[in-house]
Amino acid sequence: MEDDERIERQSELVVIDGHQDLAYNALAYGRDIRRSALDTRRREKGSAIPRTNGQCMIGLPELLQGRVAIVFGTVFVMPARRSESSLDITYRDVQQAHSQGMAQLDVYRRWADDMAEIVLVGERGDLEMVLRSWRGAGDGGEFEPRVGIVPLMENADPIREPAELELWVERGTRIVGPSWAGSRYAGGVGEPAPLTDLGRELLEVMEDLDVALDLSHMAEPAAIEAMDRFGGVVLASHSNPAAILPTDRHLSDPLIERIAERDGVIGIVPYNGFLRPDWYPGERKDRTTLTDVVRAIDYVCQRVGDADHVAIGSDFDGGFGSESAPAQIDTVADLPKIAEALREHGFELKHTEAIMFGNWLRLLQHLLPE
Repeated sequence: MEDDERIERQSELVVIDGHQDLAYNALAYGRDIRRSALDTRRREKGSAIPRTNGQCMIGLPELLQGRVAIVFGTVFVMPARRSESSLDITYRDVQQAHSQGMAQLDVYRRWADDMAEIVLVGERGDLEMVLRSWRGAGDGGEFEPRVGIVPLMENADPIREPAELELWVERGTRIVGPSWAGSRYAGGVGEPAPLTDLGRELLEVMEDLDVALDLSHMAEPAAIEAMDRFGGVVLASHSNPAAILPTDRHLSDPLIERIAERDGVIGIVPYNGFLRPDWYPGERKDRTTLTDVVRAIDYVCQRVGDADHVAIGSDFDGGFGSESAPAQIDTVADLPKIAEALREHGFELKHTEAIMFGNWLRLLQHLLPE
């Protein structure tokens, strides 16, 4: 491929991000993605919000600037026992979790109703429409790019009983992670436990309804059993290799390999604390660079023997902000710099495309109904 053609193709890449806590940020901190991240920073200056959740990184202008075509927007609820800030929205019982989860789906629906640039993606046709919007300038049409949101439930406690999952699917939920910390369904980070009987029942309903299983945050015994029991689409929306950071938040080599065997995808988190074991919040952000992001991506590629099962799951604004992202990243608009770093480190263009959007796209095309 000629250099000019390669540069043109790389400049036209879109990005699919496997994890953003958009609705929780809106309800807990008043962060509305219809504003720019920089505007949100100005509004929050001097408040407690940046101390709790970091400097804002996500806004619609930055998503569009970074060519972020699709995001997996979470429905995230936090158990009160794990809260560290008075700003957090937390739940103490199942009904509170249910109400908070539904309120977050309402946020996504309201944004999609209010702005043509935001689309809720529930079917393959929605996905194709969003992707076409990014190609408009090249095929004679008007360039009116859209950002598609695929709802992903992070922590299944809002589902009051497994049979209720059908209601969440009707409202657009396509991916479910059974736990964040421990839940009624499974052990999670910091709370090791296997699947519960309720969790085993939930997996059966998920498979019946073609809902994907997100292994991120699951305790390893629960994740292994879930892989054994569940026959549907699997992914880890935002997890890094435990070989780089050996904690229960990340994926062991056997889990990485099993996800790849199932044609699943792992979203790498560009958070300094997940990329270097010697980096801690409060240190200089420039101690971590995009080279560290490439190292985490390449670890998965080397472990499974290809570049078909790793992607980006930024988790931006999910408990950390710009000050805790690698040196070259300030907002979500900078995600394409990861593609540049991959190319500089010897990744072929086809592999870079797969990592930045193709692998998540393959998963979505398999998962979403026609």
